[in-house]
Amino acid sequence: MNELKKICVFCGSSEGNDLAITDAAKKLGEIFASRNITLVYGAAKIGVMGNIAKSVLDKKGKVIGIIPNFLKKKEVVHLGLTKLITTENMHQRKLKMQEESDGFIALPGGMGTLEELFEIITWLQLGLHQKPIGLLNINGFYNDLIKMLETMVRKGFVSMDNYNLLLVDNNPERLLEKMEEFKPSMLPKWLNEDRA
Repeated sequence: MNELKKICVFCGSSEGNDLAITDAAKKLGEIFASRNITLVYGAAKIGVMGNIAKSVLDKKGKVIGIIPNFLKKKEVVHLGLTKLITTENMHQRKLKMQEESDGFIALPGGMGTLEELFEIITWLQLGLHQKPIGLLNINGFYNDLIKMLETMVRKGFVSMDNYNLLLVDNNPERLLEKMEEFKPSMLPKWLNEDRA
């Protein structure tokens, strides 16, 4: 059983136009606070990001924000966090998020959310970490992405083992259960010293 004391959430800096997404972000924040799970996220006070952080803080939970210096200057940063970490660039930000977290959840978002999600899955696939990764599929937001991943499996670009690294649910409580029960696979066979 994985002990999830700190979970990094990837999500949009915009609110989008589906209120179910905003509501789900707030609900997840409340669950984090009630379970004493620290939220690790991108430190913004706007969008879905701002909603989940506010939800955790409103329920007296802990929030760690990690933001690159160039974004901090654009006045998007949340100044009421438990802890704020500033990095030099986006690459250092993602590395710090990985180091600070016991698991990851992607909520709806845009290009940046997808980029963060797929980088952290790739790191798991390569054996660089062994932490669970969840996709909270609110209101079918990620249905098409899941179909695309299934196409990648059918076309031979993604193995079923790697496809199964991404834990998917539309219910935050069930998703957390899946993450707690996640058992990472061994280091990929093709990552060894004998490989030419």
